[in-house]
This record gives sequence, structure tokens and C-alpha cells, in this order.
Amino acid sequence: MKILACILLTFFLLSASAISSAQKKISDFSIVYDYSIATKSSAKPITGTNTIYVKGNMTRSEVSTASFSSTIIQDVTTGTAVILREVSGQKILIRLSSTDWQQMNATSAGITFTNTEETKTIAGYKCIKATAKSKDGSDYSVFYTSELVVDNKEYNPKFSLLTGLPLEYELTKDGVTIKYTVSKINLNPVPASKFDIPKSGYREMTYAESKKLNIGG
Repeated sequence: MKILACILLTFFLLSASAISSAQKKISDFSIVYDYSIATKSSAKPITGTNTIYVKGNMTRSEVSTASFSSTIIQDVTTGTAVILREVSGQKILIRLSSTDWQQMNATSAGITFTNTEETKTIAGYKCIKATAKSKDGSDYSVFYTSELVVDNKEYNPKFSLLTGLPLEYELTKDGVTIKYTVSKINLNPVPASKFDIPKSGYREMTYAESKKLNIGG
């Protein structure tokens, strides 16, 4: 019995070690997604890019299309954030308290995903498909890899409970489908300057003020 117990313990330790070695925890990286927005009535989808930079507890998310650009810089430690947006040629800086941030992400935070049996390889990483529905009724379908695990679980509120890095995902609501597909992953350190908040050149306002003008998050 003692020999059997030793064999089982050794097998368990080896299995745990193999799983651990297959995973790479990342805290300093950037990832670029190409995305498209399609509606039932649109003849041609809107396309753009979403670049996310993560350095420890700091996150920067840049969204851009041919006619629009927006950047969000968030400090997970304080829960605060800043939105940088250009509206009708005017540069706007919107400051969010931790309460504002939670309110802005209330419908997408804490989504619980259910794994399926479907898998595929994306950007050289093995991915598994998971599905979910958010509080606002959006249907999510995501392919994520467990080979890369982000230390900063709040870098993207939608995926805080996902046990890996999403490399392709799609959300659908009210006839609108938005699809994101990774185009580049960079595991090199991100310059700290990426998270600097501009001190001039922007008109500042609070999140409440931006909502009244319909230019908030």
C-alpha cells in the first residue's frame, strides 16, 4: 500500500509540474486585435484595431477605426481610469473614479464562461472555445489559451474570470456582431511612458459630465 501511495503521489506531482510548465504567467506584454462590427443592415462591416498594453497593475487599451479613436488607461491598484478621446476635432480627457469605472463596466464584469469541447490553434497557441452571456444580454464566444495566463486579472473586465488569454472572441447583441481576432502578441516589456496621463492639450471633464454629453465610455 505504501508503494502504491508513493507511485500515486509521484504521478500527481509530475502531472502538476507538467501543467505548470505548460503555462506562462505574463505581467508585461501587449496584444493587438483586428476587429469588425457588422449589423444585419450594414453592407460592409466597420473595421479597426484594439491594442492592449499591460504592465503590472497598469493597463492601456487603444481602439481605432478610420474615423474614431479612444484610449483608456487604468490603474488596477486604485481602480481609477482616464479616457482619452477626440470628439469633433476636440481632445477630451475624462477622469473616472473607481465607482465610475465599476459603473461603466457593470454589464460586462464578472462574466462566467463555460468551456466547450471545440479547440483550435491561433497564433501558435492551442485554444479552447468557451461561451457566456453577459448581464446586458450579449452572447459571448471566445477562444482562449491556457498557455498564457495574465497576472493582472482586471486588465480586461470582460475576461477577469477567464483562465487564460483570449485570442479570438465574438459578442452578439440585438443584431450587432463584434469579432476580435489577435494579429500580434508581444511579450517584451512595455515602456512605462505608455501609461503617462497627458498634462496639457486636453479639455478635462468628469465621467458624469461626459455621460450628459453622451461621450463617456
